Amino acid sequence: MLRIPLPTKLPLYKSTETPYLSCHLISVWCLNYFHKEAAMTIAVSSRSPSPTRLEGKFMGMLACWILGLGSLVSWNSLMSIGDYYYALFPNYHPSRVLTLVYQPFALGTMAILAYNEARVNTRKRNLAGYILFTLSTFALIVLDLATSGKGGIGNYIGVCAIVGCFGVADAHVQGGMVGDLAFMCPEFMQSFFAGLAASGALTSGLRLMTKAAFENSNDGLRKGVMLFLAISAFVEFICIFLYAFIFPKLPIVKYYRTKAAAEGSTTVAADLAAAGLRTQPIEEVDNDVKQSERLSTKQLFFQNIDYELDIYLIYVLTLSIFPGFLYENTGIHKLGSWYPLVLIAMYNVWDLLGRYIPLIEKITLKSRKGLMIATLSRFLLIPCFYFTAKYGDQGWMIFLVSFLGLTNGYLTVCVMTAAPEGYKGPEQNALGNLLVLFLLGGIFSGVALDWLWIIGNGKF
Repeated sequence: MLRIPLPTKLPLYKSTETPYLSCHLISVWCLNYFHKEAAMTIAVSSRSPSPTRLEGKFMGMLACWILGLGSLVSWNSLMSIGDYYYALFPNYHPSRVLTLVYQPFALGTMAILAYNEARVNTRKRNLAGYILFTLSTFALIVLDLATSGKGGIGNYIGVCAIVGCFGVADAHVQGGMVGDLAFMCPEFMQSFFAGLAASGALTSGLRLMTKAAFENSNDGLRKGVMLFLAISAFVEFICIFLYAFIFPKLPIVKYYRTKAAAEGSTTVAADLAAAGLRTQPIEEVDNDVKQSERLSTKQLFFQNIDYELDIYLIYVLTLSIFPGFLYENTGIHKLGSWYPLVLIAMYNVWDLLGRYIPLIEKITLKSRKGLMIATLSRFLLIPCFYFTAKYGDQGWMIFLVSFLGLTNGYLTVCVMTAAPEGYKGPEQNALGNLLVLFLLGGIFSGVALDWLWIIGNGKF
């Protein structure tokens, strides 16, 4: 029940005024007072989300996790079957070359999309990315069947071309989803990035199982890879269905997208239409005005340069070690051909765990200075990996790889959830795209620096 306080003072009137006039003036004063109070109540109500707007949060987090899984499951599948490609192409450094091929396509496409993010239809962008992932993963199976699992430069070029398609798909999906989730609750962003890490953990676990299951059978390595890629293609197909028909219809997603549209975002129009919500023509004019009032991409870039450097440096370090160094520079150990697979699996598992730590509010790093110090401190891992590979045993290497994954996942989520706070919907979308651009730039730089590990050791 709304309680409206009674006025403590009423206007005073001279005795010559008629009682009728006095009553009339008092009534007018009360009506004006009540009208003001009602207007304030309505304004507050409009800012407070109704309970129905928050319905579906758990389902939304699950959907974001699966969509994150689909964003990298194809690429992580390719990395997890590195032992197969090393058997086919032993002289072509598959883990390093394929990663180096992947990144220019991802980075170039992401730069174009980030520059034009305000004019890109997010729904079409994300669906195009998941469809391309599905078709590219299936193409790897077709290529292997068509060539009967043989090596050779022709087959290798074909694999590289498909990997380039992975890069284009990654830029569509990762940038589009992060931009979309940047104006929603932080738990959605955390779940999406947890799904990205889960793709690595699940593919590593599945790869170990398929290797064990088919190791002693005739052509067992190839059979395990084919099964592995088929499962990855199916996961990508599930993501298409999930994003197209389920995610946009969740009440909480509708609420955040409607809020973003009210703040001037035009990228959510198609997703709102898919959910049965359409904006009025007059709102389109208002959106044009609000778009002109938002911070430009250049302004967002300079205001968040420290966050952008954080995410860039995190992935420069990680990709300068993972996966090329782990496949080619750790020597021969008791685990034999299982050793690089175990290292990849340990990295992925701890990367996944690290992305759940920020759910604990008390140990989430939000300080901008603290994030920069933590990011720079990780570069101490470079001499640690060098001396461990040269003098240490496999136990210490597994420990270092686990710590690399843990810090990578933790810092990634801390940066990606802290940066968009305090901005309007269109600005958060633009900032999300910028952060992904720097993330991919860090991956590209890290992959290039990864080649420094093999200089002078006769492996060129």
